[in-house]
Amino acid sequence: MDRLQVFKALGDNTRYAIYLELARSAVPRSTAEVAESLDLHPNTVRPHLERMREAGLLDVEVDNRGAVGRPQHRYAVAGDAPSLGLEPPGFPLMAGLLANVAAACDPGSDVVAGVGRRHGRHVARQRAGQGATCALAAVKAELAELGFDPVEQRTGTLTTIAFASCPFRSLAEAFPELVCHLHRGMVEGMVEGLGGPTVERFATLVDRDPCQVELATG
Repeated sequence: MDRLQVFKALGDNTRYAIYLELARSAVPRSTAEVAESLDLHPNTVRPHLERMREAGLLDVEVDNRGAVGRPQHRYAVAGDAPSLGLEPPGFPLMAGLLANVAAACDPGSDVVAGVGRRHGRHVARQRAGQGATCALAAVKAELAELGFDPVEQRTGTLTTIAFASCPFRSLAEAFPELVCHLHRGMVEGMVEGLGGPTVERFATLVDRDPCQVELATG
């Protein structure tokens, strides 16, 4: 998702308030429900919901339920919408607890990377289905959507993608062997699935090099 378009979509105060209301909701909400929560008229809320849906920030489902009249549309934050730190407060808690469980099992970096690699191959299939033809561009796009702010530098056949930020930094600092190797596996899985470059080196938070991946394209 184009982050500029996200910022444009949420640049309006009313739209941001609507998005925040939906991000904090455990279930999809109707236009009327959102309007009532924010003390706004439904006619005010409706175009804002559609603007965010068009930007890819929201998913909409049609609720028939046998009611009289037109089917009701219910909106929820899209599954692939970028994280804005608006997740329900239980999410970070659960992530931390699961990381503690995984660390206690001491799975080893190769096992951890294998889990990430399977996810990376799944992402690669999705990207290929959407018409992605360049593995490097697809990897950068995926990293950008996840919030890593990738910065690319090319030297001959070697492409280095540095991670200017880490959306999982707090967990990565506490569990670098888990989080960083999951990330490594995800990148390796994407590259394997899309074909083209090979992963020459993956510098993790432990390396402080900074965190980056080096890909050989020839």
